[in-house]
Amino acid sequence: MPPAKILKEVGDFASLNCHTIHLKINNFNRMKHLKVRQLAPQKIRIKEETRHFYNGLFIDLGELVIFSINVIKQFFRPPFEHKELIKQGFLLGNKSFALVSVTGFIMGLVLTMQMNPVLADFGAQTLLPSAISVAMVRELGPVITGLICAGKMSSGIGAEIAAMRVTEQIDAMEVSGTNPLGFVVATRVLATTVTVPLLVIFADAFSFFGAFLAVNVFEDTSSTLFIDRAFAMLGFRDLIPATIKTVFFGFFIGLIGCYRGYNAGIGTESVGSAANSAVVVASLTIFVIDLIFVLITNIL
Repeated sequence: MPPAKILKEVGDFASLNCHTIHLKINNFNRMKHLKVRQLAPQKIRIKEETRHFYNGLFIDLGELVIFSINVIKQFFRPPFEHKELIKQGFLLGNKSFALVSVTGFIMGLVLTMQMNPVLADFGAQTLLPSAISVAMVRELGPVITGLICAGKMSSGIGAEIAAMRVTEQIDAMEVSGTNPLGFVVATRVLATTVTVPLLVIFADAFSFFGAFLAVNVFEDTSSTLFIDRAFAMLGFRDLIPATIKTVFFGFFIGLIGCYRGYNAGIGTESVGSAANSAVVVASLTIFVIDLIFVLITNIL
């Protein structure tokens, strides 16, 4: 084959390859710009959703503060609904008593059986009742009971008031001259504020009973000796902060449930939404309050 023809074929092949590469580069750039155009609205939407989330969070927090102030005012403003307060306190406490008692008993039983082998390795089995009492009174009793009450009370209150809002019972109260904040909300918030500390006391008592039974599995211990050892390391530094924070637990459990139900939307699905959000927010609030009290106690 003549050299001129060979050079011509090589040139044609090179030009063909350059044309193909140029087409591939153009296609790549076109796809890249297309992807950028497709991702841009998604990024904008994500930014808008994030901004709406934080805006809604701060709006809810502000409305909750205003709602709390209005509810607290109702505590000192007549007429005082004593009968409704006693009724709600009995219903809320009676419905939660069995669950709280069983949970406290099991906590004391399990915690004792878990800690006994650890203390036995160090020869400190005599400290077992004291360790159980301090752990239950300081942290486990109030927090676990608060979480149970958040799931039981807050969801029930939120669903009940949301159903009243959906069926326009609250609107009917306002039209008839009855103050729903005083009759519906304030009574339930006060009821939970009083009931939750009492339930914590019962939970601690049943946990001591469970711990006493668990201790007697490993060794024979009289009830008098167990009580003496259990209360040997407890002081007012343990009891007072634990009691005060249970009051705040009860207040916010009732307040959040009432707030979610009172501001429920239109439609039956808002009842379930109010109950669900009340449980979540109340549970998180319990952990935040507990953290604050632990920090304050350690500082003092």
